[in-house]
Amino acid sequence: MPLQNRVNPFGKIVAVAAKGDLMGNRGCLHNDRREVVRNYRSKAWIACVTSWPGVRRQLMTPGSYTELFFRDEATALSAGHRPCAECRRDRFRAFQAAWVRAGLSGEPPRVTVMDDRLHRERSETECPIVDTVAEPDGVILSPVGSADCFLKWKGRLHRWSFDGYGPAAPPPNEAMRRLTPVSIAAVLAAGYVPGVHISVDAS
Repeated sequence: MPLQNRVNPFGKIVAVAAKGDLMGNRGCLHNDRREVVRNYRSKAWIACVTSWPGVRRQLMTPGSYTELFFRDEATALSAGHRPCAECRRDRFRAFQAAWVRAGLSGEPPRVTVMDDRLHRERSETECPIVDTVAEPDGVILSPVGSADCFLKWKGRLHRWSFDGYGPAAPPPNEAMRRLTPVSIAAVLAAGYVPGVHISVDAS
């Protein structure tokens, strides 16, 4: 039975067998039976590489942080995770620079500044209803009242799943809410290009 350590664009942690391109961290969320018992333990929600030279981890080691997995970076951003400043240093700096270009800070912000702001946005109970056409590439959207979600990429929508994305389609004529947090959507609009699963190009 798969562990409960995969994250969907809504930020929910679920148990599925699908693999992920990135690993995430919100602190230690599991108990000694490797059961997830909380949604987060830290404001620092980060997205990391899945392997690092000389490091081999046992998933959900008691007392250690819970390894979470995302289909791709667009999914991680939608769930409210930012690039790790250590193992993904170049991506973090690009994210940080786009944060400044978006007018969210006058100078490159410290991680605590970004984490505090993103924590407040993740705590909001309602996702904004948006004009799909005006949204930047890389955001993930969901029809109001639906559990389905779609990546916007090159002006078209691709249905999201843990296994990848469906064929491109024009935006639907129904109200859509943006799952990607406000500040991260602004960073995308300012030119940060997230990594997306290869199925986007194949669809």
